[in-house]
Amino acid sequence: MELSDYLRILRRSWLLITVCAVVGLLIGGAASLAIRPTYTAQTKLFVATQSSGSVQDLQQGNTFTQARVQSYVETVTEPLVLQPVVESLGLEITAEQLAGKVSATADLNTVIISISVEDTSPVQAAAIAQATADSLVQSVGSLESPAEGRSSPVNLTVITPATAPSQPSAPNTRLNLALGLLVGLALGVGAAVLRTTLDTRVRGESDLRRISDAPLLGGISFDVDAQKKPLLTQAPAQSPRAESFRQIRTNLQFAHVSHKSKAVLITSSLPGEGKSTTATNLAIAIAQSGQSVVLVDADLRRPRVDEYLGLERNAGLTTALIGRADVEDLLQPWGTEELYILTAGQIPPNPSELLGSDAMKQLITKLEQKFDAVIIDAPPLLPVTDAAVLAQEVGGVVLVVGSSKVRLPDLQKALGNLNMVDADLLGVVFNLLPSKGPDAYAYSYYSYGSTEASSMKKAPVRASGPSKNNGSDFDEQIFGVRSQTSK
Repeated sequence: MELSDYLRILRRSWLLITVCAVVGLLIGGAASLAIRPTYTAQTKLFVATQSSGSVQDLQQGNTFTQARVQSYVETVTEPLVLQPVVESLGLEITAEQLAGKVSATADLNTVIISISVEDTSPVQAAAIAQATADSLVQSVGSLESPAEGRSSPVNLTVITPATAPSQPSAPNTRLNLALGLLVGLALGVGAAVLRTTLDTRVRGESDLRRISDAPLLGGISFDVDAQKKPLLTQAPAQSPRAESFRQIRTNLQFAHVSHKSKAVLITSSLPGEGKSTTATNLAIAIAQSGQSVVLVDADLRRPRVDEYLGLERNAGLTTALIGRADVEDLLQPWGTEELYILTAGQIPPNPSELLGSDAMKQLITKLEQKFDAVIIDAPPLLPVTDAAVLAQEVGGVVLVVGSSKVRLPDLQKALGNLNMVDADLLGVVFNLLPSKGPDAYAYSYYSYGSTEASSMKKAPVRASGPSKNNGSDFDEQIFGVRSQTSK
């Protein structure tokens, strides 16, 4: 993965990372509160030898002392030194237990011994440190005394008496909080990367590019009001939702400009991705540009177009396919533009056979002769074969991808089904995109994807003016004179 991929992961999972960081911070603080404060008292001793004062004696004594210092450091934690401390202070622990609280060090090339004692009581820590230093002086004097009873040539002197510390040495609250924060952040980032690696849901263009280089026609942000008001005409003319469909309309016209067929199939991988609303609103958007459009509800299993537009469904596509009525008699006008709807009709027991019949081919050809654009709402690709059958009879296919509704394997399989029947995939439309975040919709972010249109991607053309003629002048620049076969 590239740096941009990691940044996208961080933006997608910022809440998870923040929660982990806060939890780590709380654990660090809780640990600091749970640990009983420990105080450290310290004392220092200077080791010297008794000599006559000559330079040679001083050098020999210094060498002797440095050689002995490390031995004295080891002696500090031995019962010889600590047992007298236990007895003098009346401690209720053994010398071995006391050794766990006492430590001694000496830097190289020095004759200074540092004794440190840790205890939950600052006063007792200082008392133990001082008593240990005094006991070490006595023990060394005893160990280094000559056999003849003369005084020891080694002399230990306390140069820094032990004092009760005012601040605990542990726990280090700042360090614990910092460690908790860093560990929490690390776990959060790791969990985010792992979740992204295991999560195969398609959220945006970056996920699509992992399996396909299909052109991206546009994106539609999730709108809570769209569930109750799904139609483009129910949204303000300059709303982001309306602008999205106008952008998709324009990009689709660029992608479809070289095709002789005027029929475009709208499908998805799975149900619930919003293909029917996309097909309906795309037909409305094209009609608003001044073209004559027919919307065919070819989802003969779960037809929805008639519900969205409030039309009669009993007589429609299936009625025409079985020859009970002419298709022109079944078209229902809708709205103020030149938009006509061919509803699904009665649900048949053999949808795939009807959609793949010669009657369906002739019907599409007849509609193409009458209208400037033919938009066909087809069933999803994966549950049934209807869309794959129809894809061979149209000029191109638009695949609707519901953000977070479909997974990469399913999308890859749907694209494979289209490729298997040699369908012409005009592009992908992302639906239900988040309004904020790394996968949020931005007008300049989407285009129909061809290399030749890179300049339009940077500065996409947006229609303006009355809704009935939105984009009509621009469409005429693309296609030239409008088809006169309609009406």
